[in-house]
Amino acid sequence: MQLQQLRYFTAVADTRHFTRAAEREHVAQPSLSQQIKALERELGAELFHRARGHITLTDAGRTLLPLARRILADTDTARREVQEVAQLRRGRLRIGAPPSLCASLVPDVLSAFHTAYPGVELLVHEDGSQDLVRVLADGELDLALIITPLPEQAPALATDELLREELVVVSAPDRPAPVGGGRRMRVEDLQDRPLAMFRRGYDLREFTTAACRAAGFEPVFTVEGGEMDAVLGFVRAGLGVAVVPSMVAERSGLRVTRFATADMHRVISVARRGDVSPPRAARELRRILLAHLGLELPGG
Repeated sequence: MQLQQLRYFTAVADTRHFTRAAEREHVAQPSLSQQIKALERELGAELFHRARGHITLTDAGRTLLPLARRILADTDTARREVQEVAQLRRGRLRIGAPPSLCASLVPDVLSAFHTAYPGVELLVHEDGSQDLVRVLADGELDLALIITPLPEQAPALATDELLREELVVVSAPDRPAPVGGGRRMRVEDLQDRPLAMFRRGYDLREFTTAACRAAGFEPVFTVEGGEMDAVLGFVRAGLGVAVVPSMVAERSGLRVTRFATADMHRVISVARRGDVSPPRAARELRRILLAHLGLELPGG
C-alpha cells in the first residue's frame, strides 16, 4: 500500500469522480485509475461502485476512508516536523506589528533573529492591532505583536502580555516646553494644546482621544492622518505635540515630557493562533524577543 494510492483514493472519495480527482492530484486519469485498481487488488476488495456518472464508496471503501485520511495526515505532520529541523536554515517567517512597534522594538528583535538565522526570510505586516488580529486568525501571519486589550472581541487567539510601555509627550526642542519647570504633564495639560494626530485605526489615536475625553475635554488636532514617522516630523516642524510610546520617543530626537499619572501606558502582547502550534521559526523569534526584553513567559 503506497501513500500515493491512498491520496488518489481519498481524492476520488472527495470528488466522486475519477477525472476531477485526477485533475486535483495533477495526474493523468488513466494513471490514477490504475493505482486505485492496484490498491483494490492488494486489499482484496473493491473500494468504489462504478456507474456511469455516479461513483460511490463500497463498504470496504467507507472503512478505509477515515484510516487513509489519518495516515495521510500523520505523514504530513511527520514531514513538517522533520522539515522544521532545517527550517531555521531556510524558510519564511511572517510577523505582524503596529507601526509604532515597527519604529522601535521590532527592528532590534528582527536584527538579532536575522543574525542568528540569515537564511530565514522575514515578512513584516504593519497594521493596527485589530486588523492584525484578523490577519492572524486567517492564517496569514505566524506571530503578531499587538496592543491589548482589544476594543472588539478577538478570535480564538493565544496571547501573552509582554510589557507595559509608558506613553509620553514629544515636542519640538526649539519650541517652548509643554509644561514649565521640568514638571510632569497631566492629561488636562493637553486641553486646547495643538496635537499632531495619527490616522484613524491607529491604536495611539484611540488611546489619546479616550484619555482626553475621560479628563473632560475633546482634543484639538492641528494635523492628522499620519503614520508614526509623519507625526514625528509634524512635531519636529512645530505643528503640535504628540503622545507616543517611550521606546519611540527615545529614538526621535524630540523633547520628551512624562505624564504624572501611571495610567498613561499601553500593554504590548504577543499573539498567535490558539488552534495550531506556531512554526519553529516563530517560537525562536518569540524567544529572542523575550531575551531582548529580559523576560520569560510561562512555559519557557
